Amino acid sequence: MKNEMLSVADVSARINDGATMVIAGAEELLRQLPKGKWIGGTTVYFVTDQGGAVVRDKLFCTTFDRVAETDMRYVDVDALPTIAEGYKPNGFTMIMIPAFSVAHSNFAVEGQTYDNLFNQPLAGWITGVHLDDLGRKAPMIFDGATGQGHDEGAVLLHVGLPADAKADLDILNIFAQGDREDLTFRFKKDGFVASTVEVNGEEVDFATYIEENQIDTRLPLVANYSGAMVNVSIQSVDTVSGQVKFYAPVVAGVEYRMANALGSYAQAFAEGAGNTGEGQYSCNCILNYLYGELEGQRTGNFTGPVTFGEIAYILLNQTLVRMDISDTDAA
Repeated sequence: MKNEMLSVADVSARINDGATMVIAGAEELLRQLPKGKWIGGTTVYFVTDQGGAVVRDKLFCTTFDRVAETDMRYVDVDALPTIAEGYKPNGFTMIMIPAFSVAHSNFAVEGQTYDNLFNQPLAGWITGVHLDDLGRKAPMIFDGATGQGHDEGAVLLHVGLPADAKADLDILNIFAQGDREDLTFRFKKDGFVASTVEVNGEEVDFATYIEENQIDTRLPLVANYSGAMVNVSIQSVDTVSGQVKFYAPVVAGVEYRMANALGSYAQAFAEGAGNTGEGQYSCNCILNYLYGELEGQRTGNFTGPVTFGEIAYILLNQTLVRMDISDTDAA
């Protein structure tokens, strides 16, 4: 696959040539593209070859060059559980969902229960806007089959690969659970909001606890799912209402710990990635971009959109999602 920052004219020419693509950029640019084998979503934040940047005049494109068959489709909120019905044999599926939409919330809370969701790689991201435009512009998704944009639902690109190729989906999480095994957090309810939490088995007001203990909310809560570290990032803390809001839902009964503090985000990503990243699909979280001050800094060889949530089967936060297309063992 190939990752490039391209002009509208260059992207349009490639679409008209029949290329299979996922595209990220400003809404006004995505609306200019012709119909074809692509899906798109809005963001103006990117990690480029030169480092993190805000780009409004070009589109970031991933072109898949080993494709046997392709289908694009838009699904509304009620049809989200049918995601896997479009899966292609020996394939993968790309997905985009608008931030702050009902689909965003439903997928985050219920997605892991959808029939056959985990039967093949499902990768993608939550679309967004410039932070200055929050509340004024809606994050959008685009279905290349029709050329239409939507601020609700999800767009899906189902790709079938030739027999000599396979898709490998992975995440790069630079955070680990904190060293204090005696400091654990458990929630009684699933969701994006919590008023109380059990800290070492004792129920407390979570917002007050965060304030009194001067917890750095730039660091996520981290759960260990059989060795896979999954983050839940804190969006806001309101001691008046007693509510703590998250960018991804907490899961009832799961043990969380606060992440260890980091030094340099960019260095952590570069060290975690090693020499990998070139020629792979990737997306990185807006919180990493902001808290890690990634503007002008590279994260190893990974380039791609900066997003309001990452999807590797389920919704993730403060994580880099990466997917590679490689030869099968037989080949």
